[in-house]
Amino acid sequence: MSQVPAELKYNDSHEWVRLEADGTVTVGITAHAQEALGDVVFVETPEVGRELSAGSSAGVVESVKAASDIYSPIDGAVLATNPALEGEPELVNSDPYGEGWMFRLQPANPAQINDMLDAAAYSDLIGA
Repeated sequence: MSQVPAELKYNDSHEWVRLEADGTVTVGITAHAQEALGDVVFVETPEVGRELSAGSSAGVVESVKAASDIYSPIDGAVLATNPALEGEPELVNSDPYGEGWMFRLQPANPAQINDMLDAAAYSDLIGA
C-alpha cells in the first residue's frame, strides 16, 4: 500500500509538491505512481529555466514496464533538476518523496498549490 505524506499536495496525474521555506516547490511522482511503473530505469527532467504550465508535460519516467509523462502540477519556472537521477534513476522507487525528487519550480502563482489534493483526497483517489 502506498504511503501518502500529509505535508505534501498531490494531483490526479500522481505528482506531488512540497512547498519549501524559500517559496519554491519541489516536485516528484508519488509512491503509488512508481509502484505502478515498476523499476524505474531512466528519468528525463525539464531544462532549467523552462517555463511550465500546470498540466503540461515536464519530462518522462521510463521503467521496465512503460514510459510515462511527468506533468507540472503548477505554473512556474524550473530552477533545478535532481542530478542524482541521471546515475541512479531507481531513487524514484526507493525514496519517491525524498532523494527521488524530480525538479524544483519557482511558482508563477503559489495559490495554485491550494487547489491541489491534500493527502486525504489523494488517498481516496488511489483507494489507499
